[in-house]
Amino acid sequence: MSPSAPPAAAARPAKPLLRLRAATSPLPARFPHLSMSTSSSPPRAPPLAAAGGGAATSLLAADPGHRDAVLLAARGAMGNCLRETRLDLAVSGLRLTAKGKVRDVYESREHLVLVTTDRQSAFDRVLASIPFKGQVLNETSLWWFDRTRHITPNAVVFSPDKNVTIAKRCSVFPVEFVVRGYVTGSTDTSLWTVYNKGVRNYCGNALPNGMVKNQRLSTNILTPTTKAVDHDVPIISSGLMSKEDFDEARSKALSLFKYGQEVALENGLILVDTKYEFGKADDGTIMLIDEVSFIDKQVHTPDSSRYWIASSYEERFKSGLEPENVDKEFLRLWFKNNCNPYEDAVLPDAPEDLVCELAWRYIFLFETITNSKFDIPETQEPIQERISRNVAEALQSLC
Repeated sequence: MSPSAPPAAAARPAKPLLRLRAATSPLPARFPHLSMSTSSSPPRAPPLAAAGGGAATSLLAADPGHRDAVLLAARGAMGNCLRETRLDLAVSGLRLTAKGKVRDVYESREHLVLVTTDRQSAFDRVLASIPFKGQVLNETSLWWFDRTRHITPNAVVFSPDKNVTIAKRCSVFPVEFVVRGYVTGSTDTSLWTVYNKGVRNYCGNALPNGMVKNQRLSTNILTPTTKAVDHDVPIISSGLMSKEDFDEARSKALSLFKYGQEVALENGLILVDTKYEFGKADDGTIMLIDEVSFIDKQVHTPDSSRYWIASSYEERFKSGLEPENVDKEFLRLWFKNNCNPYEDAVLPDAPEDLVCELAWRYIFLFETITNSKFDIPETQEPIQERISRNVAEALQSLC
């Protein structure tokens, strides 16, 4: 089978919302802490030089000075990462309800307070703390939530802090909606791993023989999982979801992914695969949610999604090289090459250079997708104190 080319740019949806515009975007009112400058010039996109970037392309070589500045800021912020949150001890009325690998969730009456930390997870465990990661994930997720309202409603109420989202409580479906566009990955449950072992029917999707790693699928596929010990638990017959609810969530997931691919490609990126979570509001509405209770991932962020550089994909694929990536795969591979991340009781410390590189990649992706400048926070004030103050003020306004 011949290599597949990167996806061609598709026609835009009926309600494209691809740029932040001060006059029209609701972001400033709902998310007052977001300071996003916009420009008609291309987004900043310096080289991914450390750990698997490969040869520079036009997208990756735009502004090496910016990358150096971010790496320097990341090194300076290593001691002020948000590793733990105990808002229940600092803010009256909050109760810690869930602690995930990346996010902590607090309950306040009918609302949830979701705090995104700087913890980095993979292989079902925490690997390191990445400067600015929590802020980047939270703001990236908010951006996508705001721009996918034409596809599905969501549970976001507003964001009172760079690392915090306040959301409506709803009933969460215990299903991870994984959508894939390519045969790739390195984990035990990745599509390439199972395909390479001979699996040709995966979650009801027939896969042809002769595919190679990183090849594009003929169509995007949904591979839902329950995250149970037995990943093949039937979703509908076991009562986890009704057929009607599953079909609606499935349709939303595939539409979200298609739209995400279009937006990414418009900015020189390929959205390779991602994960979504859905819940049902009291009135029965199925909503896109962003909670810690199940997958601890946020919409179209590097923690839930794999991104490649579009301009170099086809050439590298034909040459048998790994795609230039803008996700945490290189850190996963470092741990796989230096230990057994699934079984070793104690893992080695991630090299500081790789930690800072990953901080840069999170910021690179945010700036590339949103065409805005990431606001690197001041490090003088401890993040925990800032969050406690902002959350306390926000909850008072909701009373």
